[in-house]
Amino acid sequence: MKEFLQNLKGDKVIWGIVFVMAITSVVIVYSAISNLAWRSSDGGSVFILLFKHSIFLVLGLATMYGAYKIPYKFFSSLSALMIPIVVVLLLFTLMQGKQISGANASRWIQIPYVGMGIQTSTIASIILFTYVARYLAKIQDKVVKFKDTLLPLWLPVITIAGLILPANFSTAALLVLNVGVILLVGRYPIKHLAVMVLVGSITLSSFVGLAVNYPDAFPNRVHTWASRLGYEISKEEGLTKLPENKKEQYQVESAKIAVAIGGVFGQGPGKSVQKNHLPQSSSDFIFAIIIEEFGFIGALGLIVLYVFFLVRVVIVSGKAPTIFGSLLVLALGIPIILQALVNMAVAVGLFPVTGQPLPFISSGGTSIWMVGFAIGMILSVSRETQELEEKEALGLNNIEKEENTNELIGAELEEVI
Repeated sequence: MKEFLQNLKGDKVIWGIVFVMAITSVVIVYSAISNLAWRSSDGGSVFILLFKHSIFLVLGLATMYGAYKIPYKFFSSLSALMIPIVVVLLLFTLMQGKQISGANASRWIQIPYVGMGIQTSTIASIILFTYVARYLAKIQDKVVKFKDTLLPLWLPVITIAGLILPANFSTAALLVLNVGVILLVGRYPIKHLAVMVLVGSITLSSFVGLAVNYPDAFPNRVHTWASRLGYEISKEEGLTKLPENKKEQYQVESAKIAVAIGGVFGQGPGKSVQKNHLPQSSSDFIFAIIIEEFGFIGALGLIVLYVFFLVRVVIVSGKAPTIFGSLLVLALGIPIILQALVNMAVAVGLFPVTGQPLPFISSGGTSIWMVGFAIGMILSVSRETQELEEKEALGLNNIEKEENTNELIGAELEEVI
């Protein structure tokens, strides 16, 4: 194991952050998962669910290591090939329209004989971010005309976001926001981006109007959006009796109680009370449980980890040997941070409920695997940068040795003469 760790290349800080988060995830999920265990069909066993989560984490780390070993330039071509495939997957996912425990499951594909599902929107997001980085790398030295970007750039973005939107508004919104940030960082013309923001706003308004007038076309989700937005509006107006928003209000208020109980130092590991009341205590609202058990200090420590991760992402991007490598690191690193911020904001009541997990902390399969895959690609860029620096240093050393040898030979010749 010691030799394995010594041979790991790439950014050592990112490696360390990931391993710390994985260990933290096991500890927190073990405590927070009791409510899910009680409701599950596994006989109420916390250890069975913890074992599943640990397997997901191991597979996520294995996925990360596999991506780390692949040359990052390979992901450029792979993303272009995968765009049509993820579109088909999203179409299939949207059309199946299944129900799981009374909830809309049109964001999942169920794997036969395995008993688990894959959230295709998470896979599509990673592929799209990589593809956008690829496209931006290609147009860096060109004069960009808006009409020339419609098909190669905006068609995939609009198609993927549009297929995710009916079943998962928050994921579609976060995806579009991330793409916008990536485009700004990648120096896409702001005036072109402003046009698409205007078009997107009009399209979204039209879609919401259709969804409200024809709710049967979008089962469960329209009511959920209205409930979440209604609860936020009601808070501003000071209303308290909202029978149509009871579920959303219950989750948000339970999370606030957990935060209030936590205080500065928390109640201690495993001593959370609100985990027994929050339906998503081990995923969407896990940050509230972290605050309840470890207090402000524990929450701050986790935030610091994400800040360090962001700093290292910027450093790796700045050292990348190619434009695509630099943009790829930012295109994959920034969404992880934004998702973490959204999850934390929901837990403390700053955002409406979105259903976004805390990256590499919350329980779940697809999210952990895709975050691992994204970090693996970042580490792949870092690894190749390090290898290039080592080769350059070796080349300089050889030149210095050759110069020293020539100087010695010259000195010896002078003595002979």
